[in-house]
Amino acid sequence: MLASGRILGDQVGSTAPVFLAFLTVHVLAGLTAVVTGAVAALSRKGSPRHIRAGRWYYRAISTVFATATALAAMRWQQDYYLFIIGAVAFIAATIGYLHRRRHRPGDTPHIAGMGTAYVAMLTAFYVDNGPHLPLWDHLPTLAFWLLVIARAIARARRNPPARPPGQQPPVTTRKGRARSH
Repeated sequence: MLASGRILGDQVGSTAPVFLAFLTVHVLAGLTAVVTGAVAALSRKGSPRHIRAGRWYYRAISTVFATATALAAMRWQQDYYLFIIGAVAFIAATIGYLHRRRHRPGDTPHIAGMGTAYVAMLTAFYVDNGPHLPLWDHLPTLAFWLLVIARAIARARRNPPARPPGQQPPVTTRKGRARSH
């Protein structure tokens, strides 16, 4: 078992160099995921900014999960639950990412997957660091975050992304069904 310690006044799981190396990458990837996830969520869906931020978000969340796995393996008894939350975040992000990459119809699985990953990532951060950080005890509850995701899904359904130039809108029949050209 690795001995815990303090760095810059904050409690860390260990002061072993390997642990600290993984922790450094983990923190940087986590910050990247928080920022790029927010940019993607707040950008117009389908825009170049949304796509670019979303890709960076997925890379960052993948790195967060990989480093969380290594960190939890080093201190399994204390941190196994962080591995589980990280796995949930990674699986949810992968589902959302693959839904979009495979051009499946509808935005709900994409938004729900990416949003669930974001919520799981913030939950893991709060569970692990909340007691040590000022003001974090005032964060909204999980219900608030789920409402944010539901709002994003509803908004995406009302405002579908713009079609690329040259793409024809689907032609509908009198019964409201789309037919191919």
